[in-house]
Amino acid sequence: MNNFSFWQKWLFAVGWVLTIFGISLALFNQTPSFDFLFNKQVNPVFWKEGQVTPEIVEFQQWIYGVLGATIAGWGIGVAFLAHHPFRNKERWAWNAIALGVTIWFITDTALSLYFQVYFNAAFNGIVFLAVLIPLAFSRKYFMERKVI
Repeated sequence: MNNFSFWQKWLFAVGWVLTIFGISLALFNQTPSFDFLFNKQVNPVFWKEGQVTPEIVEFQQWIYGVLGATIAGWGIGVAFLAHHPFRNKERWAWNAIALGVTIWFITDTALSLYFQVYFNAAFNGIVFLAVLIPLAFSRKYFMERKVI
């Protein structure tokens, strides 16, 4: 497997991991594992007393459901871009992934830092690196001029 193929497959896998994570967040956001991973990290930022009412739990189910669905859709987009046009070294696919992940990272991380949800900002950094690394290592394949 050549270097480009490795990074293309990496991006494809990241897309599917995002999809699975998004569906899991949408469907299982109030389970003990997600409670440990998310709610215990996020709740103290917004509810200092630690009192999470049934209304808050219901809101979390909805907002994490919507967020999870969005992440799953984003993951499918990354997977399909990586599997087809990215693999064919179509420059627009590299640009779409790079611009999309950059806009998401800046906006989401800035809001997370503003609201002091440092856990989410750190999580964003991991996801951003998971996409940025293969983009950085594959960039040269998209910037070469094709002679027709």
